[in-house]
Amino acid sequence: METVQTALWVVMLLVALAILFDFMNGFHDAANSIATVVSTGVLKPGQAVVFAAFFNFIAIFVFHLSVAATIGKGIVQPGVVDTHVIFGALVGAISWNLITWYYGIPSSSSHALIGGIVGAVIAKAGAGALVSAGILKTVAFIFVSPLLGFLLGSLMMVAVAWICRRARPGKVDKWFRRLQLVSAGAYSLGHGGNDAQKTIGIIWLLLIATGYASASDASPPTWTIVACYAAIGLGTMFGGWRIVKTMGQKITKLKPVGGFCAETGGAMTLFVATALGIPVSTTHTITGAIVGVGSTQRASAVRWGVAGNIVWAWILTIPASAFVAAIAYWVSLQLY
Repeated sequence: METVQTALWVVMLLVALAILFDFMNGFHDAANSIATVVSTGVLKPGQAVVFAAFFNFIAIFVFHLSVAATIGKGIVQPGVVDTHVIFGALVGAISWNLITWYYGIPSSSSHALIGGIVGAVIAKAGAGALVSAGILKTVAFIFVSPLLGFLLGSLMMVAVAWICRRARPGKVDKWFRRLQLVSAGAYSLGHGGNDAQKTIGIIWLLLIATGYASASDASPPTWTIVACYAAIGLGTMFGGWRIVKTMGQKITKLKPVGGFCAETGGAMTLFVATALGIPVSTTHTITGAIVGVGSTQRASAVRWGVAGNIVWAWILTIPASAFVAAIAYWVSLQLY
């Protein structure tokens, strides 16, 4: 009986840790949802975080759980995951999030989680325990999502410039201040839909591994879905202010029309990825879209040095979080 109770406590603590990660995900990635709308002056910071948090949560009613299924069943071979692997994965992801948040680097919480899972699983059973198709699909979108965001953001900017070529600048600015509310809402919806599902997926993985859910279940328990969407919304409300300035102004200076095009291009990318069940980085996506918008003005409008530093953070995210996760996995074996 004592062993069963201990195992239950471990599962409960890991679920709490996963929800904390989800909260941190919203906190860390809040800048992705609000940076453009704040930097263009359309919303004040306090208004923007509440606005974004609302759309993060209502994504629960919009998207199927395709991304959660990829994390829960498409990354690791069945039977390999246990509480030690989940502990290592979460500690690796949370550690990298804290480091990048502290230094104001817009890294990917999503890929930190993937890296954490990969590192902990390799530490336990070697690379053969990973599902190569799921890993390759996720890694491919490290490059595809910012490129798609870049392409859609720049095409939107070119199209808008052509459509509004005869309109007065003041009138265009007035229109797009209103339209940016629509694009910011759409982006926050895509952010909630893709990112909350990653935590749903890892909790589902934990419940299957410990026998509290079946691998044949079509979806995870409802409480995990509600808890994760609520956690990411609350995290967004508290916001990651250290990163807002980097995303909103340091890469390129945005006006409302540019903010609208970047958010719309980013939202379209997230909608496609979520529909395909691919866990992508909202950070990568919106950065690519912002760079795409800036580059349509002139190449010098983009601060390529800042963008380069962000790319280095992207490259390091999976190996760094995997390394920490492997160490955390070994530590967990000593703890319980």
